[in-house]
Amino acid sequence: MSQRNYRPETRLVQSSILRSQFGETSEALFLTQGYVYENSAQAEARFKGESPGFQYSRFANPTVRMFEQRMADFEGAEDARSTATGMAAVTLALMGQVKAGDHIVSSRALFGSCLYVVEDLLPRFGVTSTLVDGTDLNQWKNAVRPNTKTFFMETPSNPTLEVIDIAAVAKIAHEAGATVTVDNVFSTPLWQSPLALGADCVVYSTTKHIDGQGRCLGGVVLGSKKFIDDNIHNLHRQTGPSMSPFNAWVMLKGLETLAIRVRRQTDSAAAVAVALHNHPKISRLIYPGRPDHPQAEIIQRQMKGGSTLVAFEVKGGKDAAFRVQDALQLVRISNNLGDAKSLITHPATTTHQRITPQARADLGISDGFLRLSVGLEHPDDIVEDLLAALDKA
Repeated sequence: MSQRNYRPETRLVQSSILRSQFGETSEALFLTQGYVYENSAQAEARFKGESPGFQYSRFANPTVRMFEQRMADFEGAEDARSTATGMAAVTLALMGQVKAGDHIVSSRALFGSCLYVVEDLLPRFGVTSTLVDGTDLNQWKNAVRPNTKTFFMETPSNPTLEVIDIAAVAKIAHEAGATVTVDNVFSTPLWQSPLALGADCVVYSTTKHIDGQGRCLGGVVLGSKKFIDDNIHNLHRQTGPSMSPFNAWVMLKGLETLAIRVRRQTDSAAAVAVALHNHPKISRLIYPGRPDHPQAEIIQRQMKGGSTLVAFEVKGGKDAAFRVQDALQLVRISNNLGDAKSLITHPATTTHQRITPQARADLGISDGFLRLSVGLEHPDDIVEDLLAALDKA
């Protein structure tokens, strides 16, 4: 597959298939912990890295490797390592690049658990950080220190859908001798290609759009072969945040339909944004792709599509937002996203409840703010459900 310039939809179905001697059509599920060797010399050679093959499924597994290679092919990366969860991927990507005494610059608009890793976990190991407004290039530039090792960002961000100019930030980072790590979950590889824009590392929670049907947890870290070998491979091998073979098989099946699902969800999300725009009970609506998005110009040149997510602020604060959520009949309350089912969450009391009210206010997460993940239902049904619920606000 790598010898042909196939389009993304083809690569999602056909790339990196490793067939057994039985010649199965579907990817094989190798539920095994370990592997046997023909003789002692072969076992020795495998552990020395002198002979190809598998040793132990904490290190690598045929089904897991198929998923990693297909993700790398889709992303335009040279290599990848998968993990048990999306947060394991974020933690692996960041910890693999730093040591005590190093410094990270991060956008402040992050998922709550990502903020925990940057602000609470890494400092325990002597790694400091500076949080910046990701849309302000001068803040990135001014935050650089001699010991800065990587820039980290979500774009679009969770939950306010803030979009950062990846190419411009990458230029600043590389001039300072730092790398760029991008969480690309909200756009998916279909709509945004951070590596092509200058990023050195891309991470995903595969729990979201890649599975896309609410089944399994997972994550993946992607980059050049040198980046993975130098920063990720050994930490992944020795500490064991491994994806299970079963989950990898589910992710492979999810990839086959990702392009179809994400396109439909993006179209429906755009329709929802149109329907809710200027609604009398909504004070603010954010959707990447709309001309009134604060970073519309960056989105136009950086992304190939909008998003499957819409964010909006209900007038009346928490009580009104809760009334809207509780009145929904089709859209379900859940903190997950990228699912075939439409889901809504109140970030101030769920995904971002651990940060201070002032920090939430600085991020634009008010008490009336809601994040909607648009699913595969008919868009008119989603819109009708939302409009009926807004009547209760």
